[in-house]
Amino acid sequence: MSSFLYRLGRAAARARVLVVAVWVVLLVAAGGSALLFNQGTDDAFAIPGSESQDTLDYLKRVFPQVSGTSAQLVLVVPEGEKVDTADNRAAVASAVKRIKRLDQVAAAADPFGKDVSGAVSRDGRAALIAVPLDVDLAGVTAATRSDLEDVAADLAEDAGPGAKVYSGGAAFSNPVPTLSPTEGIGLVVALLVLLLMFRSVIASVMPLLTAVLGVGVSVALIMTATLVVPISSTAPMLAVMLGLAVGIDYALFLLSRHRDQLGEGLDIEESVARATATAGSAVIFAGLTVVIALLGLAVAGIPFLTTMGVAAAVAVVFAVAIAVTLVPALLSFAGDRMRPRKPKRRKNKPPRAKPRIARWWVRTATRVPLLTVLLLVVGLGVCAIPAAELRLALPDNGTEAVGSPARDTYDVVNDHFGPGYNGPLIVTADIIESRDPIGLVDDIADEIRDLPGVESVPLATPNPKGDTGIIQVIPTTAPDSPQTDALVERLREKEQHFLDRYDTKTAVTGITAVGIDVSAQLGKALLPFGILVVGLSLVLLAMVFRSIWVPIKATAGYLLSVGAAFGATSFVFQQGHLADVLNVAHVGSVISFLPIILMGVLFGLAMDYEVFLVSRIREDYVHGGDPHHAIETGFISASRVVVAAAVIMFAVFAAFVPEGSATIKPIAFSLAVGVFVDAFLVRMTLVPAVLALLGHRAWGLPPTLDRALPVFDAEGDSLVHELRLADWPAPGSDEAISARDLRLDDDRGRTVLSAMDIHAQRGQVLVLHGPGPVGKTALLFTLAGRVKNLHGDLKVLGHVLPQHTHAVRGSVALITCRTTPDPTGAARDALANGVELLLVDDADLVLRGDARDTLRRQLAERRTRDGRTATVVLTCQDPDRAHDLLPAGTQLLALRSQPAEVA
Repeated sequence: MSSFLYRLGRAAARARVLVVAVWVVLLVAAGGSALLFNQGTDDAFAIPGSESQDTLDYLKRVFPQVSGTSAQLVLVVPEGEKVDTADNRAAVASAVKRIKRLDQVAAAADPFGKDVSGAVSRDGRAALIAVPLDVDLAGVTAATRSDLEDVAADLAEDAGPGAKVYSGGAAFSNPVPTLSPTEGIGLVVALLVLLLMFRSVIASVMPLLTAVLGVGVSVALIMTATLVVPISSTAPMLAVMLGLAVGIDYALFLLSRHRDQLGEGLDIEESVARATATAGSAVIFAGLTVVIALLGLAVAGIPFLTTMGVAAAVAVVFAVAIAVTLVPALLSFAGDRMRPRKPKRRKNKPPRAKPRIARWWVRTATRVPLLTVLLLVVGLGVCAIPAAELRLALPDNGTEAVGSPARDTYDVVNDHFGPGYNGPLIVTADIIESRDPIGLVDDIADEIRDLPGVESVPLATPNPKGDTGIIQVIPTTAPDSPQTDALVERLREKEQHFLDRYDTKTAVTGITAVGIDVSAQLGKALLPFGILVVGLSLVLLAMVFRSIWVPIKATAGYLLSVGAAFGATSFVFQQGHLADVLNVAHVGSVISFLPIILMGVLFGLAMDYEVFLVSRIREDYVHGGDPHHAIETGFISASRVVVAAAVIMFAVFAAFVPEGSATIKPIAFSLAVGVFVDAFLVRMTLVPAVLALLGHRAWGLPPTLDRALPVFDAEGDSLVHELRLADWPAPGSDEAISARDLRLDDDRGRTVLSAMDIHAQRGQVLVLHGPGPVGKTALLFTLAGRVKNLHGDLKVLGHVLPQHTHAVRGSVALITCRTTPDPTGAARDALANGVELLLVDDADLVLRGDARDTLRRQLAERRTRDGRTATVVLTCQDPDRAHDLLPAGTQLLALRSQPAEVA
């Protein structure tokens, strides 16, 4: 991949005008399509297959008056007065008549009517007009809300001095989160961090511009997608928040690498290409982990959550795409202006030392590593304790901003009628075969009234067709309370009783029941999703670092970060600590999909920091071999970028907390806490301590697992290796095979070929010989591009191995005389097909006279179909036995046998 990114970065730098133009056109096209085809967001948090959702869908067909959303008008008279007066009755009756004539209104219940109960508060000061609508929340028009507000205003005038009418209910909720100027604080902080890091306005502004462009394109495409699929209002906001954070960080990684290379004197275009290949590889790995985790939200089996994950993943994909295409183009435009200035040396002043804070930090963390590990594990474990009380629920009007019509009405209903009136339940009964449908519904309603947790049953009636009974149940507790959950469970436990006694099927539904079912389904999905994320992190990190302990340590640290984030979220949003400081409008529960969103997003971000920090440590360890020195040098070199990235990401998330909506605020808060804990406490403190404890044991995989796992070069080491060998063995060299210190190990890690050098010119015949197990066959398979696990430097036909094994395989033919029935025929076919390198194993096993004559002629000519002379490598036990086959100028190279203990 790094080689492809190297070419991509160079191409983007050369075609910089075209690249910028393409992205601008894409932004304009996406924005235009969003304006033309945007259908608006849909916050119907449905969960197909659940009892509540299936019943609600059924009611839309048989009793639409109770299946849509609803509004409420609440008349409240001053303290000391009663609402039930003749004037108020007349005013309310007139208002109800007007309401019934409004568009989208299915019905309106007069609180003083004979068939209505429980619509006048117990204190006698409030009357509630229930207004069912025949559309869901997304279908409620602004005109309908305005008309209801006009009716409420006229009713307040008609009711007399001091009377107030509140218009609210689900129809007046405003779940669509919007951006506010406060979110810009995150970008300001990001700009300041970048200015401090780069000391360059151009370098500091570039990541912000590219991140905003990526967010603009992704959000425009998300809004365009509303034409074909319902998308919740949280999805684009999550895409904005996540797209800004990762977009800035990914650009930062490339910029930092580019400036470091420019500081070393590298050419601009070459530096852009290398930065794209090295830092770009890490960006792709980091983005891939985030995308996989977000797409893993589909594990819950809830459509709106799956759509949310896909929408956020789109933002991450565009952030990655911009990082490896647009950023290189802009770096090319910037040219030498991105080259860091060399600090001026003052007379009699020593050169500036390496970062003192980073050195002090890592030395402190690793001085007594066991103590550091214990303190952090215990401390973060304590921080996670409040997570046990975390309660999940879907947002309702109680989470709206204080002072909004929906919230004011919610509070008035709660104060005068009780919290259950803000979240009524609906029990349906199949009465199509009943001879007394009204009596049957009344009997079931009477039994429900006696259940614990039921405040009242104000409505019990068949639908107009007489096939379905509707029973409205008012709980004694709030919609998001555990007692309401328990009541729903009790009602469902009674379903078999109602079937046995009344021979009728019942079901529990309503917006509150749907919310409870969604939360329960999400709770069940947490464990499989957690297993998916943990398993994924173990595999991916094992691929990158070729280690067992590094993935285990990284995964354990991720779980500590998640636990601490959950604990902090519960501490604020569940227990109410610091709620006023953070402008939290509702305490007691958080949005039900927060845990799974947090786990998915934080997983990807944690892997970012893990890769950028530990890869530098591993690189220094591989080159130096001293694990403790590598921890310090790797940490110092990587910490600056990791700190900047973490501060920026923390600032972006934290900026959504003060003025964020009820759905975004807890998600942003938990992500901000999670990023802070994971970056500064886990990755930059716990990780060095654990690596110091493990020492050499931290690095290395069992051979079997090493072979089974593919290699993911997240830091572009392969490209660095390839560039190092670009002019080796000499500029313009035409050698067919070049090997330096080449060593091969078998499946059990035992050496089968000692470090050796090979130099074979094109068109030459090379004979590798040696008695016994000297690694001849293994070497041929390696030259043929069949073995990737090799040590040392190797070039075959100008291609560096193992990076370009696929390019080599098409030009190489391998013939094993021990198993091939007709080796000379295979050699003839290979040369006819134009192979450039012919490898013949155990050539001394060709014993028949005619076969030896044929092989002798083939070796003498070595002509391919295009007239070129192929290079041939033979292996044999004793070159004297094959002497008659070899043409003049044949090179002989003896292979050494291995010691018994390692052979």
